Amino acid sequence: MGVWVKTKYTGVRYREHATRKHGIQKDRYFSIRYKHDGKDREEALGWASEGWTAEKAALELANLKNNRRTGEGHHSLQEKREAEAAKREAEERERALAEKASTPFAAIWKIYLEQCNLDGKKSCDREESLFRLWIEPVIGKRPLKEVTAFHLEKIKHAMSKAGLSPRSIHYCLAVVRQVFNFAIRRDIFDGANPTMKVKKPTADNRRMRYLTHEEAAALLDEIKARSINSWRICLLSLHAGLRFGEIAGLTYGDIDLERNTLWIRDPKNGYSRHVPMTATLREMLLDLEGKGNDDLLFPDRNGGRRRAMSDTFDRVLQALKFNEGITDDRQKVVFHTLRHTHASWHMENGTDLFVVKELLGHRSIQMTERYSHIGQSTMRNAIDKLADAISERS
Repeated sequence: MGVWVKTKYTGVRYREHATRKHGIQKDRYFSIRYKHDGKDREEALGWASEGWTAEKAALELANLKNNRRTGEGHHSLQEKREAEAAKREAEERERALAEKASTPFAAIWKIYLEQCNLDGKKSCDREESLFRLWIEPVIGKRPLKEVTAFHLEKIKHAMSKAGLSPRSIHYCLAVVRQVFNFAIRRDIFDGANPTMKVKKPTADNRRMRYLTHEEAAALLDEIKARSINSWRICLLSLHAGLRFGEIAGLTYGDIDLERNTLWIRDPKNGYSRHVPMTATLREMLLDLEGKGNDDLLFPDRNGGRRRAMSDTFDRVLQALKFNEGITDDRQKVVFHTLRHTHASWHMENGTDLFVVKELLGHRSIQMTERYSHIGQSTMRNAIDKLADAISERS
């Protein structure tokens, strides 16, 4: 291009293209010059073939000067272009989100379920059944943006009418909530999760059954006679209060024999913790064959992480008749009963509730307070014994 040529408008100039023409004249490239923050500044506008003229350039410059004088609008072309680009990006994001939000719930569910399977989530089959029977008929074909609390109430009503428990209904709504949260995290949906506007059915489904020392001993003896690994797993839950998932994830590197602790990494609540070992646990772990730090203590048959307790446990419960004649699920013995028993024994022995919370890895003290009635019973017995002793001496 040639040299800059001034126009009759102050601050506006142009250069001509060496060969290209616009009409009968050579194409001209316009720019404006002005002071900004005390410094000379020049910004390019564009070609005459793109619609720019000296008059249009002068008007643009006048607008910028007026903006600087009033303190409003853009003070430079760069600011203006950046703002316009940001606006276009925002509009594009809104358009993309609106398009994604029009995706049927069932399509998002499919992606969610694939991710759950990849993550090895144990409840995939249960969630898939709830989706097929109760969720899909109501909102499967409905776009995410159109799912409202009204539709979720319909799911609640249908399940309740079919005689399902409040716990099952609560679980079903939790699945819907997880799918929406999944969509939000993936930038597929940016609205409010409709499950937040639905009142969850309430039910007291806390397991209150725990084993006596005699029952626990009988259970461990019978399991040990059938499967040494099942016995080891049960011992870890009973003596350390571990969840099954925490036991399944234990590696040889998590055992600290010097400090007599187990390192529980990335548990259900997300807070890793150290758990002290009893002498019995230490002795049991010493009997395990030493392997690499990253090797699982109790791998499945394929060397991977176990997803469920062995059927041996259920067969032993049946043999010992622990659940015979019991219809209330809260009173039935299951594997989690061992963790519950661990906490209950602590409370019987007068362990502080906060200490029990830390040992179990609960996120809040409210989760641990379910055991407080056991501690209160122990204290009541202690007071009664003290009262008897006072009466005998008076």
